[in-house]
Amino acid sequence: MALTKNDIVTKVHALGFTKNKSVKIIEALLEIIKSTLEKGEDVLLSGFGKFCVKQKNKRRGRNPATGDDLILKERKVVTFKCSGKLRDKINGKG
Repeated sequence: MALTKNDIVTKVHALGFTKNKSVKIIEALLEIIKSTLEKGEDVLLSGFGKFCVKQKNKRRGRNPATGDDLILKERKVVTFKCSGKLRDKINGKG
């Protein structure tokens, strides 16, 4: 089961914030992250990980449904690399 934005709001609400304030906090945080990535800048959250914007070059691809060859346009993608602390915690070492 995935953690949803509503789940995060509920957890922030449990810290003592009002429900409305919790929604505003989470929305503001996500908006800051989105606008930073949109500018092409990385987002580093210490102890959690780093969101990076990478440039993908134009390349040949294939439509898996039809098998037709096509050219994929160059584009930007967001990647995530977790921190060592998070990796250790996930693997039960932290």
